[in-house]
Amino acid sequence: ILGAFLLIEDKPEHVRRLKNRGSDIRKAGDLDTAAKYFEWALAINPRCTTCLKDWAEILLTQKKFAEAEAKIRTALDLLEHKDSDALFTLGILLSEQGKDEESLKAYQDSLSLNAEDAELCYNCGIKLGAKGDTKGEMAMYAKATAIDPMQGGAWINWGTSLAEQGNFADAELMFLKALECGGEVRPKAMMNLALVYNTRANQFAQGGDLSNAKESALEAGSFLDQAKPLLDALASDISASVDADSQRYIAQFKPLRLQVHRLTGQILAGSKEFQACEEEFRKASQSFPDVPGVWDMLARILDLQGKAEEAQTAKAKINELMGK
Repeated sequence: ILGAFLLIEDKPEHVRRLKNRGSDIRKAGDLDTAAKYFEWALAINPRCTTCLKDWAEILLTQKKFAEAEAKIRTALDLLEHKDSDALFTLGILLSEQGKDEESLKAYQDSLSLNAEDAELCYNCGIKLGAKGDTKGEMAMYAKATAIDPMQGGAWINWGTSLAEQGNFADAELMFLKALECGGEVRPKAMMNLALVYNTRANQFAQGGDLSNAKESALEAGSFLDQAKPLLDALASDISASVDADSQRYIAQFKPLRLQVHRLTGQILAGSKEFQACEEEFRKASQSFPDVPGVWDMLARILDLQGKAEEAQTAKAKINELMGK
């Protein structure tokens, strides 16, 4: 009886040790073993909310969203839905399962408990944007960046929302702020700045202002050239899985850079700067030798300058690529 009494009294300590061991193993990267320790701890004390939350986060990392949701909901029931971190995790899990309305509600409930969480404000902004509440979305990004000025994703999304409304001047400021955040955000900021300057170049060109159009187009090209090595490094980093958003930026680079090459060349040709136009198209042919349209642009400017032999070489390249 004494032994049994001592064992029962020691339960909290045993649970604590299992929980701590699981946390240490989780930090070391062995998620399956860590989950086992949380499972064992919960077998002794099913009301260990920390174990439930940690296990749910492991399942989230493993993309077992339904299982993770069940664990985090159990924890929230025990916590009377008054835990901001657990509500935040629930919001992520619901979002991953496409349950946007429920996800937004979880984020908002979490915000009511902890309004000073930049990541939470950022995620809430994304959900409001998906609902079409642009005003609410931007308010959340403003709050996120006020809490943490290095919240690059919020600056990017805020700038994107402004750009979609045609407010390119303010969008540019947001993307420049994102540029200061560094890391994976930096090439994304550069890509968005390139889009702003490319749009501006088009507007100037259509208005007949070729001088400002040229300046904006060259600026767009410069940002893209700075972004390329960073995107290449991101794509080739075998130690990290590239998220869907980064993959989208990587995929967008080639068509956007080609578009800027074409626009820059057209502006230079319109300004009678034929040699500079040729150099722009040669640069494009070196970067994208597999694109027939690049060689066509080069052939045209060469023909215009009376460089028939070089133009013929470019046209032969087109035929080669087209399989003629």
